[in-house]
Amino acid sequence: MTDEPTRSTGSGYAGDQLSLATDVVSLLARRHETLATAESLTGGLIVSALTRIPGASDVVRGGLAAYATGVKRDVLGVDPGIIATYGVVSAETVTAMARRALALFDCTWAVATSGVAGPDRQDGRAVGTVFVAAVGPAVRSSAYDDVPVAVGQLALSGDRDEIRAATVTASLRLLHDRLDSDSAQESSA
Repeated sequence: MTDEPTRSTGSGYAGDQLSLATDVVSLLARRHETLATAESLTGGLIVSALTRIPGASDVVRGGLAAYATGVKRDVLGVDPGIIATYGVVSAETVTAMARRALALFDCTWAVATSGVAGPDRQDGRAVGTVFVAAVGPAVRSSAYDDVPVAVGQLALSGDRDEIRAATVTASLRLLHDRLDSDSAQESSA
């Protein structure tokens, strides 16, 4: 389920984020598709990066900062069994967060994040352990558990701000790559 871990120095370059966010908004607009986020350690930074882009209102449905475990469970609707079995910092939880965002925001694509920005370990996970998920495309008839998902595990270094910024960049890159891959598949079909 999880792609190979990605190692990063923790640098989340603002220019890279801006470029990726611009490309994501453009790709979604061309396809007449929508996006939502379910963010834990990034606390809304991804949706903020996207809504900086002109035209984002046509594609961004919204975002939920599901920072606390209870919000992931009670508001977002992540199955408590997933959290109990795998912990909040896991591929399974971030996948469930993204799939629940699809349903909650009635959108085509969703991105989710969960991880440890520090300064202390969480659930036995080291600082810099991050999971990101991009889910989609979903259509109204989709069973959300069947919608394709890409999950990345990152081992980041740096302080809290660097880890969070690098997570935003990695999330936007994962979504961009999924959108690009999906577009390529549509073109060859």
